[in-house]
Amino acid sequence: MTALAPEEAPPLAPGTRPVRGYEVLTHLTRTGWLDVYDAWSAERDCRCVIKMVRPGRRDQRRLGERLLREGRLLRDFTHPHLVRAYETVASPEPLVVLETLTGETLSHLVHRLRRRPAAADVALLGTQLCSAAHYLHGRGLLHLDLKPSNVVVDRGHAKVLDLSVARPPGPAPAGLGTCCYLSPEQARGGPLTAAADVWGIGITLFEVACGDLPFECGGSEDEPGTAAEADEGTGGPDDWYPQLEQNAPPLASRRRLPLLLAGAVDACLRADPAARPTVGELAAALAATLPGGYRAPHA
Repeated sequence: MTALAPEEAPPLAPGTRPVRGYEVLTHLTRTGWLDVYDAWSAERDCRCVIKMVRPGRRDQRRLGERLLREGRLLRDFTHPHLVRAYETVASPEPLVVLETLTGETLSHLVHRLRRRPAAADVALLGTQLCSAAHYLHGRGLLHLDLKPSNVVVDRGHAKVLDLSVARPPGPAPAGLGTCCYLSPEQARGGPLTAAADVWGIGITLFEVACGDLPFECGGSEDEPGTAAEADEGTGGPDDWYPQLEQNAPPLASRRRLPLLLAGAVDACLRADPAARPTVGELAAALAATLPGGYRAPHA
């Protein structure tokens, strides 16, 4: 007779104090490996967000280490288009305290809007994502999981979330990231460069502009927790990645946009990493489509 797996503990109840100085207000979401809470910081006298490894995954020490690593990075980084971390706590359970962001994720916004965003809004979003990527690359890290659910927008100002799979350029296992948003080189495994994040920016802009991904994806478009499951990556011998078998369709086949803007997005989704623009070139191309007076952050 097969023993039943023990039932996982429920999320923390409102009023719980996971560590001194913080009180849970409500549970926001449970992903494949995390619990996320709206909380109150007594020291700062404000709301904040707490991320903790969910009870059923706490026996996997690497997940706690990954969470703390992400928190330390976001605590030390300072950039207007990256979410801020206030502090990390290792005991009694690893947790990260983040700023509370107003606005909504792009993934929610894309499906809520009745009309597709204006061309200028798409271009401005792209320049902001380029700015965040440029900052991370200057500190020796690739994000590797740029996608609409990892970007929060409030009144035109974007902030990038989640550095859980960020790593330096170089060799990487197959499938590191989120299935439907992987660059071809991430899907197959091998050396990764800044071009992988250019792909991430491009596929995010494509979805925002058109309301859908450029490929028919066999897996979940944004499976919770997939990106942080393991350092080994999530790819397996039976996984299918359409981006390895076909080219992205031209953006113009899905929506009419200014040629320069559509061409910039198309260039991001070239299968060959060496054929994609650099982050600086992409930022300059996107800025050139905006009304006069806007300067690319690092053109």
